[in-house]
Amino acid sequence: MPRDERPEDRGPAYAPVTSAELHGYHFEDLEVGMTAVYSRTVTEADIANFSAVSGDINPVHLSDQFGRDGMFAGRIAHGMLSASFISAVIANKLPGPGAIYMGQSLKFMAPVRAGDTVNTRLTVRELNDEKQRAILDTICMVDGEPVIEGEAMVKVPSRDG
Repeated sequence: MPRDERPEDRGPAYAPVTSAELHGYHFEDLEVGMTAVYSRTVTEADIANFSAVSGDINPVHLSDQFGRDGMFAGRIAHGMLSASFISAVIANKLPGPGAIYMGQSLKFMAPVRAGDTVNTRLTVRELNDEKQRAILDTICMVDGEPVIEGEAMVKVPSRDG
């Protein structure tokens, strides 16, 4: 970064945050049944960028010909690209900043393609007071149909630190 450039000049991801933005829910504020959602339409650029960042260059994601000849009759997005939207909800909404993502189980149920809008919903299923952990039911849907289901485990900071 040039000396005269400020981090916030590089876009919102680099802008300074206030202390209020640095923390999501405290463990004590969580309740079973709480939900949060996130929606994103997957683009060709998302697929290309995810391929570059992850190193997953499977032609089922990148080659029209390979995709047409394969079991999905067309190219598909990376399953982990869609699953990463679960991480977005955990990091930004429920529990939010300060939570530590400890584990995830996933069941991939249907392909996602460029142009599909993935609707992700997390629901608090269980709270472990002793370990300050939350178990979240996770689901990603396209047109109301599940494409990914699973559960996530997160450690959530308490008010006491």
